[in-house]
Order: sequence, then structure tokens, then C-alpha cells
Amino acid sequence: MSQAATVIPEKLYFKIGEVCDLVGVQAHVLRYWETEFPQLSPQKNRSGQRSYRRRDVEISLRIKELLYDDMFTIAGARKKLQNELREPPKLKIVHPEPRPQQSDEPSHGAPGLFDDDLELEADSRVASNGSENLDISPAQREALRTLSQNLLEIRELLKNRPA
Repeated sequence: MSQAATVIPEKLYFKIGEVCDLVGVQAHVLRYWETEFPQLSPQKNRSGQRSYRRRDVEISLRIKELLYDDMFTIAGARKKLQNELREPPKLKIVHPEPRPQQSDEPSHGAPGLFDDDLELEADSRVASNGSENLDISPAQREALRTLSQNLLEIRELLKNRPA
């Protein structure tokens, strides 16, 4: 994106004027985009005013980028946006398996959040299943180290917070 990133306020709904200010286009342009892009479909309240959700604002920003910055035609931008919205998310959400009822016996599985003897592995092997080194770049490895340190700091804050 060639322009500075737009900060979208933390709100549930936006009026058309607010979206116009965020996106940088006039209201008639947004209304036209609604007719051309089926992905952009703000709800209407009882009085008929458009109520844009955060997702609608994000889609509007992307449409503007495709049309104004990348110089797509309406049809090309519509097709590109459809393809982008069909793509699977870049991050895969993994849900942990349900844990059995806790007992007083020590667990021989993965360490718990507040286990005092929790230590990070020094090498890049995956501790839980013993698999071989992962093919990750040094930058990715450093990012993972930083993330693990941040998570340990958060764990300490949670352990030491007043009840």
C-alpha cells in the first residue's frame, strides 16, 4: 500500500460520513461501490441509514487501494477482491485438544501455564514431539525466541497479579 496505513477506531458500527473520512472518498462513491462489489454490504438501521461494520471499512479501504493505487478497473478489482476473500487465512488457528480432569498427580505431558520448572528448549527442535529441526530462517527463529520471551513475561505477570 503506497499510502500510510489507516487506523480504524475500535467501534462496532460506523456511519457513512465516518467511513468517507477514513477511506478518503465521498459518500456517493461508497454507495456506488456497494452496487459494484457484493462483498461491501453495510446494514441499514431502522431509519434507513447505512451502518458499516469494521469489515466493511476494511473492504472499502482495499477497494480504494485496488482502484486508485493499483489502477485496477472495477471488474478487475471485483475479481481480485473475490479471490483475496476466498483465500484461506495466512495463519492457521489451532485448537488444543481438551485436557482431562486435573488431578494431584504430576502430568507427564506438555508443561502447564504456571509450571515453575518450565524451560525453553535451547535448540530449534520441537519439544513436544521430538521432531527434527524445522526449516525456518534465522529471522523467524529470532522472532519465535522474542515471542516466547514475551509469553513467559505475560505468564509471570498473570502468576503475580493480585487475586
